[in-house]
Amino acid sequence: MQHDRRQFLKLALTGAIWIGAGSTLKACAGKEFILPSADGVKLRVAIASDGHYGQPQTAFKENHEEMVAWLNAEKAGRGVDFAFINGDLFHNDISFLEQAKKNWDSLTMPYYVSHGNHDMTDEVNWTKTWNNSWDYGFEKKDVGFVVLNTADEKGTYVSPDVDKTRELLKQYEKHKQLFVFMHITPMKWTNGGIDAPRIVDMFDKQANLKAVFHGHDHDQDNFKEKNGRYYFFDSHVAGSWEPLIADTGYSK
Repeated sequence: MQHDRRQFLKLALTGAIWIGAGSTLKACAGKEFILPSADGVKLRVAIASDGHYGQPQTAFKENHEEMVAWLNAEKAGRGVDFAFINGDLFHNDISFLEQAKKNWDSLTMPYYVSHGNHDMTDEVNWTKTWNNSWDYGFEKKDVGFVVLNTADEKGTYVSPDVDKTRELLKQYEKHKQLFVFMHITPMKWTNGGIDAPRIVDMFDKQANLKAVFHGHDHDQDNFKEKNGRYYFFDSHVAGSWEPLIADTGYSK
């Protein structure tokens, strides 16, 4: 089932908000959408994806600089606890990996990344660059976050590793809330999705899982629901598709 983001305010997480920028923000701004006070927000996270740093015939450098400036302004203004860049940080050519990292290192907040299908490098090099492997977890306050890999080093779509996923979900099962980041959605409900029924089954059974966030599908600006689990398609920084910007805030 597909919904737009405003519907999520009525249907999904108690106390959670999804805020888009640009046209999405204008659509949400109004009587039905009120930001919580700063002291009512537990954790504020900015999410973007698909920078495609180095893609030919695109304004990738300018778009990245604009995104970093916007995020740093948000940090200085309403505040951001951390940013997450959800895959496709560079575009195929490994020579752009260090330049992409240098760009995101300009953020004034902590940030984390996931591996995308256009991030064509092996896991050893990826881990050396970003200080995290393709599959990992972390926590902020009492909220757990799990990051899963959905592509190999050649860009082939793959299901997240079942054993690693099970281990990570178990590691964070005692947290009050859990969120998952994975570049490609585990259901073939978009053109770019993959079928990963064992992963979806684990998500269905994870009681504290509140939402799963994806990049990858540049034609998606929405969220979908299956068995009470919510799957968001986050913003795109650059590439030869229309850039979108979005962030989330999680309130008490």
